[in-house]
Amino acid sequence: MTQFINAKEDIVQEALDGVLAASGGALSRLDGYPFIRVILRSDWDKSRVAIISGGGSGHEPAHAGFVGPGMLSAAVCGDVFASPSVDAVLAGILAVTGKAGCLLVVKNYTGDRLNFSLAAERARTFGLNVNMVIVQDDIAIPGLSRPRGVAGTLLVQKIAGAASERGGDLEAVTRAAQRAADNAISFGMSLDTCTVPGSTKEDRVRPGEIELGLGIHGEPGVQTIPFEGVSQVMSRVIPEFAKRLQLGRYVALLNNLGSTTGLEMSIVAEELRQSSIGSAISHIIGPAAMMTALDMHGFSLTLYPLGAEDADLLSADTKVRAWPGMQPFSAALVIPLPVGLEQASLAPSANPANKAILERACAALIAAETDLNTLDAKSGDGDTGSTLAGAARALIARIDQLPLADLTQLHRAIGQELSQTMGGSSGVLLAILFTATGDALSRGLGLTSALKVGLTRMQEVGGAKPGDRTMIDALDPALDALPRGLAEAATAARAGANLTATMSKALAGRATYISAEQLKGHIDPGAEAVARLFECLRETLPI
Repeated sequence: MTQFINAKEDIVQEALDGVLAASGGALSRLDGYPFIRVILRSDWDKSRVAIISGGGSGHEPAHAGFVGPGMLSAAVCGDVFASPSVDAVLAGILAVTGKAGCLLVVKNYTGDRLNFSLAAERARTFGLNVNMVIVQDDIAIPGLSRPRGVAGTLLVQKIAGAASERGGDLEAVTRAAQRAADNAISFGMSLDTCTVPGSTKEDRVRPGEIELGLGIHGEPGVQTIPFEGVSQVMSRVIPEFAKRLQLGRYVALLNNLGSTTGLEMSIVAEELRQSSIGSAISHIIGPAAMMTALDMHGFSLTLYPLGAEDADLLSADTKVRAWPGMQPFSAALVIPLPVGLEQASLAPSANPANKAILERACAALIAAETDLNTLDAKSGDGDTGSTLAGAARALIARIDQLPLADLTQLHRAIGQELSQTMGGSSGVLLAILFTATGDALSRGLGLTSALKVGLTRMQEVGGAKPGDRTMIDALDPALDALPRGLAEAATAARAGANLTATMSKALAGRATYISAEQLKGHIDPGAEAVARLFECLRETLPI
């Protein structure tokens, strides 16, 4: 896998220097590259308890990204997924620790635990007071005597950092951090493993599967199962949390493990809210990338009981940019549409024949979703099929509320529905087509003539014409042939759609940005949708 790196040996130093360069001077580093990589607050004065964490790199923004007021005083960074050396940890301790002492927040991995422990012992010989809290919040693998430390570490860092910022002594800060470490519980899952720079990717998780409980270094989890959707996965994971929850309110930390999109993470958040434990979660941190595993396509969920003291510490202000803050977690507030955008009241009416035609047309668009997306990926953003199928599903859902017995109002209603449910340029253009058709019908024009009026209006607004490689290349000849019957209209639509595959230049739509080599040989997806609709209607109607 190609990555934006230079030499594999230099990635950690170069990445840390990038963090420093973008910090506006808020962060500094100790000398000692490449063996000592310590990032510290530029304004740290040693008058308060120092909070130090760290471990292997590859979890960005952790750990260096959480150095700042109200969180870490320093972060000690090792190679990718490798503990920093004892000397590196000791250097960090000596650099930021004064009479108030120092607290080390350490994830429960053998290398981190041993190196931080030995560094603490050596620091004590310098007369420094050093405490250590081990985080072991992973509940994914049952029966472990030493559970792994994962994203719950961030809660410990925030609580300890806020307690220190407020002037707490070493024992008070340690108690707060230990309380957080004792009560945070986490579970991770992913659709893929991570890619270690310069190494061959392990393809342990096959396409269509999800691994439950894998670690933040890509360690195998507890189970790999077929992936059927977010709801299915959450239904497997939530019971692991539910059996450990007590009465009271909780905060959820929803962590992106690296390459999960924001769209996906928001869906996960809503699934969590609607889950059986959703009512117990009063606040949320994220969703955001906080403790990642390089480019792992997954997420982790951490829950923590939110007592008044910890709620205060977790919500305390910090200038650390990587910390997303804690927000209330509740159902969406819904505000009525502004006046003029409400669904117009059109009296529903029944017409079994028109209903059957509309249902058949919608079914054809839904069936074509994947094929149309594939075509659109050649010249656009790959969503034409999904856009049309989404509109079709919306029409089916409302079909009994439509004025099916009145063609004038039916076309207007379809235009209105498309304007609300179908995004992109195709949505507004089709809404114009159907609305203008309905208006033409109201003036006494026949259906074919009215559709031609609608097409003309769509062309006026959209600017496309036959030959521009759009849906019009199928729709225009189909409407010309429609007076001779649906069979000829369908044949004309198919010929028009196929012709777009020979057009090497698009003059409208997203395809205008695509080279001739990419366009030639591929039918325009909008034209293909029109052809399939007419072919469907030809088989449905006896004309």
